[in-house]
Amino acid sequence: MSVQDRPRVLVTRRTFDEVLASLRERFDVDDNQGDVPLAPDELRRRAAACEGIITAVADPVTAALLDACPRLRIVANCAVGTNNVDIPACTERGIMLTNTPGVLDDTTADHAWALMFAAARRVVSSDRWLRDGHWKAWGFMDWHGVDVHHATLGVIGMGRIGQAIARRGAGFDMNVIYHNRNRLPAADEAACRASYRSMDALLGEADFVVVSVPYGPATHHLIGARELGLLKPTAVFINIARGGVVDDPALVALLKAGRIAAAGLDVFENEPALDPGFLGLENAVLTPHIASASRATRLGMAELAARNLTAALSGERPPSLVNAEVTPR
Repeated sequence: MSVQDRPRVLVTRRTFDEVLASLRERFDVDDNQGDVPLAPDELRRRAAACEGIITAVADPVTAALLDACPRLRIVANCAVGTNNVDIPACTERGIMLTNTPGVLDDTTADHAWALMFAAARRVVSSDRWLRDGHWKAWGFMDWHGVDVHHATLGVIGMGRIGQAIARRGAGFDMNVIYHNRNRLPAADEAACRASYRSMDALLGEADFVVVSVPYGPATHHLIGARELGLLKPTAVFINIARGGVVDDPALVALLKAGRIAAAGLDVFENEPALDPGFLGLENAVLTPHIASASRATRLGMAELAARNLTAALSGERPPSLVNAEVTPR
């Protein structure tokens, strides 16, 4: 195959040099190592002649974009979630959509726990208070937080990540409860040492609530004002799912009123333009959608996205095809 005949692909965000080098062995690659987010018009222009694109969670893959790319055969999303992609539009056009499941489960679960501890033990606010020069003497009654050990952990969404979060609870002698669209098999419940609850029962019983569900129309504002109102005043609320699963203004109001102890949030509605009400809250720990951001995991995600793209453009079934009804061509 001559250089001119090689399939053209676009990588929309900065990625690892070794992944780009591997792709360039087979494809004509247009990269974005400057990591400037591509506006919709620019994304359409650069993707128009491509047979494959590797996208990120911030890239909206719309029907209009797909219509501008008549040669496109695969969208390889470098994420587990696919809420940035119009899946029916891909399927209607015979375009394969892939994601990167599995490689980020444990890293994302670790970050959920990092948020739990930081929020429960007031790590961020006490760090800022110390750095600002306020620590003049040790105080027995200062900076009281919430214990994690022996508490009740409630997990909403028991997919791979939710189960990884739940399994870690055993190390802290926690009582683990969960809610899921479908109850897990008994063997999986036993592996997680977890007991099933209805949503309302979980929200009222748990000391720590972690949300780990995919985002879509069925889960938009799954946790709204009514659900948040069921939480204990001492509860800590964690969202590592997707912005939009939680009604953020309702959560801001709850935290401002001191109706729960704290929250730890990695995702937000309309991110990065999050609700400004979060910024002044001392009882909220905020991170910029970094739950999968260890080097090893992000490299694994990029490599899987590249394998998906390579397989599709070689006429093979990609390892993690989302719309299975689309066949390689």
